[in-house]
Amino acid sequence: MSEDIFQGYKGQGLEILKKFNVRVWGQTEVETTRGRFVGTVLPRSENDDDMHIVVKIATGYNVGIDITTIKNMKETGYKKANYKIPEKEFPYTEGFPKVKLIGTGGTIASRLDYRTGAVIPAFSPGELYGAVPELADICNLTTEKLFAVFSENMGPEQYKKLAVAIGKEIENGIDGIIIAHGTDTLSHTAAALTFMVQNSPVPIVLVGSQRSSDRPSSDAALNLMHAAKAAGHSDIAEVMVCMFGPTSDEYGLLHSGVRVRKMHSSYRSTFRTVGDTPIAMINRNSITPLKQNYNRRRKDRNVKIMPYFEEKVAIIYYYPNMQPDMIDSLVDNGYKGIIIAGTGLGHVNKLLYPAIERAHKKGVVMYMTVQTLWGYVNMFVYDTGRDLMAKGIIPGENLIPETAYIKLGWALGQTSDPEKVKEIMLTPIRDEITKREPYNGYLIYQGGVPEVEEFISKFHK
Repeated sequence: MSEDIFQGYKGQGLEILKKFNVRVWGQTEVETTRGRFVGTVLPRSENDDDMHIVVKIATGYNVGIDITTIKNMKETGYKKANYKIPEKEFPYTEGFPKVKLIGTGGTIASRLDYRTGAVIPAFSPGELYGAVPELADICNLTTEKLFAVFSENMGPEQYKKLAVAIGKEIENGIDGIIIAHGTDTLSHTAAALTFMVQNSPVPIVLVGSQRSSDRPSSDAALNLMHAAKAAGHSDIAEVMVCMFGPTSDEYGLLHSGVRVRKMHSSYRSTFRTVGDTPIAMINRNSITPLKQNYNRRRKDRNVKIMPYFEEKVAIIYYYPNMQPDMIDSLVDNGYKGIIIAGTGLGHVNKLLYPAIERAHKKGVVMYMTVQTLWGYVNMFVYDTGRDLMAKGIIPGENLIPETAYIKLGWALGQTSDPEKVKEIMLTPIRDEITKREPYNGYLIYQGGVPEVEEFISKFHK
């Protein structure tokens, strides 16, 4: 048997496939000391070990089988899989809203690369329709692939290009916009677009997925359907993040682009509104507002595009015994703005005082946020806070640290005047700063507590 039919297998793994005359993509029965497995033999990553055979079982999940447990293998069929979803022309339905889907990359537009075992940006936005034909029942969708990057590679250059592209779409009469985006920095981009695209007459909905499109538990399709519903049919003309509400398939949530954060590395319900409630609940059939103070959809085409960003801005997450060279190095490297995520009400240690004074004298603007995420900076309560304000640090109210970082970059992209920067930073554009947090804006419950377990038993298991 030729080596090219054993894609990625090497060493002992390769030898066992040869021994039982089984090929990659072969439908195979595997007898092991731990039971019987039936499925398709998949390619291995070229960087993986040689001690496992990987089989995709009927549920759609992949199982790694230790070769030392294999007693027998039998190939019962063969069909090489094609994991590329073909692009399809989106059908047009008279009377449906016109929605533009702009692709940037990320898991919602991805596939599994069996050569490396990694999830890679691969599906063009047009291919998304091939994967989710239900979108045609919601809106008339056109697509554009603006970027093809993981979200960790999104930054100011992409934010500005997105803002300009959105402005053109609005000018051309689009009814709603979807931004397909990786989840890791989705909230950063949402905040940037909130500041760069102001007074939008249509919904701008950022959407991602926690699990890639080729996984049975993928949230990609449902998130896309919810996003299309929000973009095409909602009257909420805001920059929003649309993701799962609970980790089940019951409904999605629409979060404000400046008050949302990814809070779990893998749960499908990873996004939470911090210090407030989400704007709305959404499913394929309905949109239920949870707030009333949002911008409504309008028929005009008036929008203000402000694609500005100063890249020499940083976040410092304070930790005990932080040394002054952390701040000195930023000053020495020409940084113009620093967001500090301080402890408690907004504190750092006294070791940093000289570095903070030096940064202030050099014209570096510094804003304090809280690493607790929920709550407000209050630097008047303790001497530490008062000392820090005297040395030039400005309280950032209840700005989330990442939102504060984005806003400071945006502000410094417009002006270097500290007073004008302060005016921009502390004047709310949307809800990034609020007068107070609602009573139900802070909800973190602990498993194991009787009342929480009782609540969970009634709703979600």
